[in-house]
Amino acid sequence: MIAERAVSVDEQAMWLDASVEGLHRVAPAMSARETLSRGQITLLLILIIPTMAGLLVTPFAVLTGLNALVTLFYLAVFVYSLVWFKKLLDRPAIVTVSDDEARDAPEHDLPRYTVLVAAYQEAAVIADTIAALEKLDYPRSLLEIKLLLETDDTPTIAAATAANSNAQIEIVRVPSVGPRTKPKACNYGLRGSSGQLVTIYDVEDRPDPLQLRRAAVAFRRLDPAIACLQAKLFFYNSKQNLITRCFAAEYVTWFSALLPALVQLGAPIPLGGTSMHIRRDCLETAGGWDPYNVTEDADLGVRLHRAGFRTAVLDSITFEEANSDFINWVRQRTRWYKGYWQTWLVHMRQPWRLWREIGTGGFIGFNMVVGATPIMALLNPVFWLLTWVWLLGGGEFVQALYPPWLYYPAMVSLILGNYLVIYRTVIGVRLAGYENLVFAAFALPLYWAMMSIAAVRAAGQLLTSPWRWEKTTHGLSTHAAKKRVGSASL
Repeated sequence: MIAERAVSVDEQAMWLDASVEGLHRVAPAMSARETLSRGQITLLLILIIPTMAGLLVTPFAVLTGLNALVTLFYLAVFVYSLVWFKKLLDRPAIVTVSDDEARDAPEHDLPRYTVLVAAYQEAAVIADTIAALEKLDYPRSLLEIKLLLETDDTPTIAAATAANSNAQIEIVRVPSVGPRTKPKACNYGLRGSSGQLVTIYDVEDRPDPLQLRRAAVAFRRLDPAIACLQAKLFFYNSKQNLITRCFAAEYVTWFSALLPALVQLGAPIPLGGTSMHIRRDCLETAGGWDPYNVTEDADLGVRLHRAGFRTAVLDSITFEEANSDFINWVRQRTRWYKGYWQTWLVHMRQPWRLWREIGTGGFIGFNMVVGATPIMALLNPVFWLLTWVWLLGGGEFVQALYPPWLYYPAMVSLILGNYLVIYRTVIGVRLAGYENLVFAAFALPLYWAMMSIAAVRAAGQLLTSPWRWEKTTHGLSTHAAKKRVGSASL
């Protein structure tokens, strides 16, 4: 049954205020409402002004110094990649709950569960979303499912209302005021919910029907410090084209290798935007979602870690639709990179405090994953260009920028760094049982070019429209691809 809950005007105003301003009011230093703090602006000016002056006086000396700093950065990322790759080879621990254990959990031992699904302009696919939610195997008396729909999104509301459903699904009309972001909608939906455990699904998700039961059982037996379980994500249309194959290889490596390795290394976990299962009390302690951060998931993972909680990876799969269109993919990745920059800038406002709260290993991991990922994508084209200049006869110019003491470390970073990315992807997909994605690893250089385009756009938007949420178009996959959900596994 699809229903709507009557909410008074006063209640709406209270929920909206808490959803938009709650985190900024309680912990302004943790909010992305301001992109740069005063201290960060001052530091940037201190760095930029002398650098610009030096470029006018001794350009090659300054450029060589900048190259040395960037090379050191690339080498640091390379070394950290070796560390977590070693964890991958050790087959890092993932929380596993068998089908029988999940199904046999008695109802009186299960907590109340809230499922939040934020959607906007999704009239064409919302019926499929509802059908997928109906398949969740969890006692109906303990499950509340909330569709978070913008008040002005009349087509999606009408399509959701018209859908036939056996599940108890409630439509929550989210006020259409800025910032119009998914985290604001999730905060709003959380206000009227009662679940002890909370999860989010995206509109295109097809979760493992037993995922809620698995998470509930896992939480019951895990240390109370585990506040969040991140399920694995994969795509039901991974074979659609080269973009989806590369995307799938990246996802397998990220969720089945990198995140479990980060857990073992004691680093904060940049959560995925869906299928993270969170203890409600821990979520509220961490301040909920930041409505001004366009990767609210990654930011929440860091804030949970800073609050003393931990995240583990749950061996359960949610299938999503991989972006198969170049422009659609770039728009989505632009938002992800912009949000990673927002997250990095927010938590590096007070680096010494961050270091104290998450420790040395956590601090290094945060900077090497959340900070370095978009920065490398932005810097890579500069060095690709220098490589082409050298190949096309500009050796003297490149040699001037790279004296011998810098040239050899840079070559190590270039050759071994790129080799490691491809090699670990091959190993990652093979260990996960996706041998059909091995050849996609060798197409990654083309995929990296797409990443760099997104990083350039993200940098521009960070300066001009940091809260802009570029809409991802869903429903581009073929019907045949969707049928592979039942046969695929990690």
